[in-house]
Amino acid sequence: MEQGERRKWALLLGALTSLGPLAIDAYLPALPTIERELGSSPGAVQLTLSAYFLGLASGQLLWGPIADRRGRRNPLLMGLALYATGSLLCAIAPRVEVLIAARGIQALGGSAGVVVVRAVVRDRWAGRQAAQMMSLIVLVMGAAPILAPTLGGALLGLGSWRLIFVLLFVAALLVLLAIHRFLPETGGGRTPERLLDAARHAIQDRRFVAYSLAAGFSQAGMFAYIAGSPFVFIEILGLDPSVFAILFGVNATGYIACSQLNAFLLRTRDHTTVALAGTVATTTIGSALLWITAGAAALIPIAALVLAYVASIGFVNANSTAAALEDQQERAGLASALMGSAQFTIASVASALVGALADGTSRPMAIVMVGCAAVALACVLVGRTTVAHSAEARPA
Repeated sequence: MEQGERRKWALLLGALTSLGPLAIDAYLPALPTIERELGSSPGAVQLTLSAYFLGLASGQLLWGPIADRRGRRNPLLMGLALYATGSLLCAIAPRVEVLIAARGIQALGGSAGVVVVRAVVRDRWAGRQAAQMMSLIVLVMGAAPILAPTLGGALLGLGSWRLIFVLLFVAALLVLLAIHRFLPETGGGRTPERLLDAARHAIQDRRFVAYSLAAGFSQAGMFAYIAGSPFVFIEILGLDPSVFAILFGVNATGYIACSQLNAFLLRTRDHTTVALAGTVATTTIGSALLWITAGAAALIPIAALVLAYVASIGFVNANSTAAALEDQQERAGLASALMGSAQFTIASVASALVGALADGTSRPMAIVMVGCAAVALACVLVGRTTVAHSAEARPA
């Protein structure tokens, strides 16, 4: 496939994937305003975020089997329509209870894109080429967490927090039209397995399980950073919130840059080898971060190590995802759903663990980050061993 064609696919799939993080990050600056205008408590407003996370995690298990049976396009179009409906309901919600329910609907629709994008990539590419495409998708998707908080704050300043959800509604409609116009069906022509049989085959595939967990724990390390960094940099290290926002964007840029470097490296290197190097790097950097945080708080060393840690994850997630789905072409939708739900659950636990271990220092964040990196490294090693044994057992 020509480079221009690959970029077109990356732009289309990346725009689809970016709707998920956009719906999270864009409205975060508006939470205090929503609480005040709807006359609710802080806990009730936080439930709007919890409802979205729950919808993302559970919705993937719904869309995965549907995508295996009905093809990729129809579930995507249905999910985008549901996402747009939820966004519109959020924009007109008169009470916080309605907003919570609408966020759940929005997430349920958005989860279709998370699942189906991975399945589409597996339909068209495998191995190294699939990992390269996932890295290109990150380039488009990665703009969302960098720009979304600033965009949300600007819309909030223009008038109302409801404008944020109007923007999400319009974005969903535009992506829906693009999918309808430009995305061909990639999942047809196969007789799907029975759901329980497909789930059993996926779970019994040690390669799939190992690399799915590797991607999950790697992503969990990122979530631990997201959960702990505001407290560490603002409360402990005394960074101004506006400067922290810039630092957050720099870290996201580092992740995107390494994802693109990953795509370049895959021209000559195997994706599982790069994933192994990435998990070694995150574990090493995380260990250094833990050692630094055990002493006196120092802004520059901690910021530099966190940047290096987040950036190195760019060498892990795309490669681990491609390796996990390598042998799952017949059940790519369900396998993608199982992978996504497991990853999101692990990441949520890691985020909660940072809060549970809080002791007024930056150590809890570092402990969870290095722990996640070490488990990801172990999973990659198990995955590579499984592949090696399978190759030895295969007849010449």
